[in-house]
Amino acid sequence: MAQVNYTEDNIKSLDWKEHIRLRPGMYIGKLGDGSAQDDGIYVLLKEVMDNSIDEYVMGYGREIKIDVKEGQVSIRDFGRGIPLGKVVDCVSKINTGGKYDSKAFKKSVGLNGVGTKAVNALSNYFKVQAVREGKTKIAEFAKGELTSESKALKTDELNGTIVSFVPDNTIFKNYKFRSEYIENQLWNYAYLNAGLRLNFNGKVLYSKDGLLDLLSNKTKPEQLRYPIIHLKGDDIEIALTHGNQYGEEYYSFVNGQNTTQGGTHLAAYREAIVKTVRDHFGKNYDARDIQSSIIGAISVRVEEPVFESQTKTKLGSQNVGPDGPTLRTFVMDFVKNNLDNYLHKNTEVAKSLQKRIVQSERERKEISGIKKLANARAKKANLHNKKLRDCRVHYNDKKSDEDVKLATSIFITEGDSASGSITKARDVQTQAVFSLRGKPLNCYNMTKKVVYQNEEFNLLQHALNIEDGIDGLRYNKVIIATDADVDGMHIRLLLLTFFLQFFPDLVKQSHLYILETPLFRVRDKKTTYYCYSEQEKAQAVQKLRGKAEITRFKGLGEISPSEFEDFISDNIKLEPVYLSSNTDISEILSYYMGKNTPQRQDFIINNLKVELLDVDGEDVPALSEEEAVAIEA
Repeated sequence: MAQVNYTEDNIKSLDWKEHIRLRPGMYIGKLGDGSAQDDGIYVLLKEVMDNSIDEYVMGYGREIKIDVKEGQVSIRDFGRGIPLGKVVDCVSKINTGGKYDSKAFKKSVGLNGVGTKAVNALSNYFKVQAVREGKTKIAEFAKGELTSESKALKTDELNGTIVSFVPDNTIFKNYKFRSEYIENQLWNYAYLNAGLRLNFNGKVLYSKDGLLDLLSNKTKPEQLRYPIIHLKGDDIEIALTHGNQYGEEYYSFVNGQNTTQGGTHLAAYREAIVKTVRDHFGKNYDARDIQSSIIGAISVRVEEPVFESQTKTKLGSQNVGPDGPTLRTFVMDFVKNNLDNYLHKNTEVAKSLQKRIVQSERERKEISGIKKLANARAKKANLHNKKLRDCRVHYNDKKSDEDVKLATSIFITEGDSASGSITKARDVQTQAVFSLRGKPLNCYNMTKKVVYQNEEFNLLQHALNIEDGIDGLRYNKVIIATDADVDGMHIRLLLLTFFLQFFPDLVKQSHLYILETPLFRVRDKKTTYYCYSEQEKAQAVQKLRGKAEITRFKGLGEISPSEFEDFISDNIKLEPVYLSSNTDISEILSYYMGKNTPQRQDFIINNLKVELLDVDGEDVPALSEEEAVAIEA
């Protein structure tokens, strides 16, 4: 064995910014390009927002302005402003900040003194300005390095702090801020801080009734089985109702932080609902029947919260505070007393809630026999077929590294050739492949029986491990990978219908994606371009000065494994399937998959325009009405 020198020269000391830039995942979770709601660029924005929110919670400033344009973020609050003598230190020295004073920030979100330092270190440009009692000071940085610092100058501006930053594009490659993600993030701040005005690119976000507004905006009255129950107490607020959808839908928060992965507070809330309902009606209902189709929200405030990761998406705290009760007891007692009282006072709501539970119980028992047979078939199929080429690490593996779990994905393909190419090109550690046989069933408006009766759907839900909800989901990203032709688009639509109909939580929690693959390969003897549109193809041909070989990929099976490796690794292009707050799933499915062909025909005829060139460079005429109807058919 070769000897390796181990001397003082081998010992390295990194300063704060070098360490953050070398290991950004330790501070902001995953990086990403902005295509997912939890990508790093949104965490940077959140870290700055948290400071402004804390000022509001402490009673300073009733408005925050957020501008995001051309990759630059600017956030201006009207709080007290950073003390001018500490402006530079607060954004460039680890373990420096006012939140270590527990009296000033007793129930703050950011308690580790790292947030804005991470934003600073991971930004090409970072600027902080503090305005305090008629004076202001500005400091500018580049990748954490101080580039300029002003003296304290007189100003007429109102007190507060202004932070602007541009994420480092060498770390967040090809990043793009999606306004819908930011708006959703900001709405959560508004719901949890009733009375606060958030001005996002000129649009005002405001909530008067907190979590009641949250559930009201996430649903429509006709979808609910009874009016939303809204209860508030000291350091706790809940909202609750039942809908008609499959699965459970929860929104949970701690000290204003959206805990997308739940934690001890959400577990206690779900348990408390079950116990309270059982006690109120004096019946030992199955927990699954009480929780089925539930739509709920909970917000708690605790002292010195402990999260299971730096990005604070899952609460690990066991107690409300150093001297307080356990978090479980705190939540259980509040729900037990207040929800029970509410149901006694609102008997019609109680009857509607019980009716929904009984319906869920009946539906569950109806499919129990079918479910047993389907599970047996699934086990047998897993032993004898090759539909699933699994990976080694899974999203629900508690022992695996968090970053590796986040990288787990499954490609849902159609046909042996496409699945074969991806299988050969994939990373076997984190990427799995599921192969469909032909077109899936159009399951619109069907009951969940069809999931167990249809072999493809049954095997797919077992591959994902979502039969009883997405808590056991085996892959962070579920990627639909179909051909870019009419048949491929149809398969994509049928799969979207399946997930939205029976597993909407998978979409709502940002686990579903569409794989974008190149349509063309343009190359000469030295250079190759992969193009995702006609425009990119034209640009590539121009770069090669017209001396190019152009290949049109008609299907995924035509792309070689060596080429696929580029498209499903670091350069992967994914389009997230995103539902905005006012999206009505039943309305969407009814329009696209229901029996309303005339309306769809009218839409196609009135909106379809073709602007392609034929092989001779002549314009192709727009489709006639008859041709548009033929496409719909």
